[in-house]
Amino acid sequence: MEKKNDKIAVLVDGDNAQAKLLKEILEEVSKYGKVTIRRIYGDWTEKGMNSWKDLLNEMSFTPIQKFSYTSGKNSTDGALIIDAMDILHDNVVDGFCIVSSDLVSQKIP
Repeated sequence: MEKKNDKIAVLVDGDNAQAKLLKEILEEVSKYGKVTIRRIYGDWTEKGMNSWKDLLNEMSFTPIQKFSYTSGKNSTDGALIIDAMDILHDNVVDGFCIVSSDLVSQKIP
């Protein structure tokens, strides 16, 4: 497979995705282009984010702090979406890789 020269933004929902998969994700994304924006969103004051901390420097990711002010709602989702829209509007990348494992449940009548 020929590697493309596309620029790709990787935006990670650190509250929901698994840190142990990040290396594999980057390897897969690199098949499609060069990752030029790397961000991980989460509440870095929470112990659950510790698994990401060693990977930040190793893989050149920028941590984005989003405090969890309410229960049941995830402020990182909103921040990730807003940043993705800003990046899209700035026209600095050719594609996105959004990493999250949010589950959506819906009651069907």
